[in-house]
Amino acid sequence: MASPAENLEEFFPKYNPPIRAHKHTCVGLGIETMKRLKVLENDFPGISKAMMLVSCDENIKDLDDYTTASPGPQGFLIETEKDHVMVCISIRVNGRPGVFLSDLGYHVSRVVTVMADRCYPHTGWFIQSDEPHSRKEYNYQLNLNNSNYVEWHERDTRGSTVNERLSLIYVAKPYLTAINVTEKRNLVWDLRSLLARNPKGHLIAGIYFPVKEKTQQFTIFFDGNNGKQRKKLKFESFLQLQKIPEELVNEVEQCNEQLRLRDGELLSTLNKLATIMADEEYVKELLAINSKVVELSAGH
Repeated sequence: MASPAENLEEFFPKYNPPIRAHKHTCVGLGIETMKRLKVLENDFPGISKAMMLVSCDENIKDLDDYTTASPGPQGFLIETEKDHVMVCISIRVNGRPGVFLSDLGYHVSRVVTVMADRCYPHTGWFIQSDEPHSRKEYNYQLNLNNSNYVEWHERDTRGSTVNERLSLIYVAKPYLTAINVTEKRNLVWDLRSLLARNPKGHLIAGIYFPVKEKTQQFTIFFDGNNGKQRKKLKFESFLQLQKIPEELVNEVEQCNEQLRLRDGELLSTLNKLATIMADEEYVKELLAINSKVVELSAGH
């Protein structure tokens, strides 16, 4: 809003997003993880050199087409979103190649071992989350046609319905444009969330909402005095801080505490969000940029 650019479409290409402490997306979490793992260098010499950020394309439609197009993703970069990153460490176990993957952006609470031969200590399928309404299972394996890629399979079971998704992680080289591409791409993503999880990756509290024109509500959830609470609230209720009903303030404060934020921080964030979501022109421009990104990558 403060920039001299006339609109978001002009401003967005020039913007260099900062990586800020305690406000981490998958990019910030990956960078922070690598920083912390460097203390292992004394016990495991060479770990720092073997460690890198790697890129991931989600929702792959044609596995063979993608993995055989060229040795790496550069052959069709314009058609890939590169919308996720994680930490990768190349390993050898008695000469057998593999990788460790750490994906805090998707709240995977373990380091996943991916062996080329899919034998021990290969992780294989594991339960990522088991909620009453949804059970998610993940599996990571090196692609048999192109060992530069790890296939990430997700199985989501909801009652009798099973949905499957495939993503591809490029592990042959470090991903050098995580901030300029992935962090920036996710700024215009049309689903926003601020979440807290326990050490096993299970959701505790937070807020989330889809960005849509004229959609003026968000979901808040937390552990309340009467058990788990999940409510849809209207942004307009938070436009004027002094007029927010006391009941809402209490609920936001409970959620704030479970998000481990500073006193009043969530209320202040919701107040700013209410102002942004009320700006119809801004929301329209943001969704238009997101649509263009999706359209560009529709080839894969």
